[in-house]
Amino acid sequence: MPHAMHQRLDEIQQLLDALGKSHPDEVGAFVNFMGKAEAGPALSLKQKELVNVALSVAAQCEWCIALHVKNALNAGASRDELVEAGFLAVLMHGGPALMYLTPLLDAVNEFSTGATPN
Repeated sequence: MPHAMHQRLDEIQQLLDALGKSHPDEVGAFVNFMGKAEAGPALSLKQKELVNVALSVAAQCEWCIALHVKNALNAGASRDELVEAGFLAVLMHGGPALMYLTPLLDAVNEFSTGATPN
């Protein structure tokens, strides 16, 4: 499916917008927590996003994969770094995580080529 990963990013925004209207306290608390958790100084932004990519693959979350692959690429991660992070998830999570390297590669390909949705 062309531009599936861009669609995943749109779906994230649509979900947050909808839930933000109906459950603003919960969404606000989550967004605040996410900001605090990602604000630590010990890891670079690229390192944090590579960890998030691995966790996204292990969690089998295509939306998370799309978000964090795009963020990792924007932070300067290479294709090889992203695939290596994916393999670390496979190491810790086994065969099901291996299958989630499919959306990881889809996201890398889609976002690194500058493809935009029609």
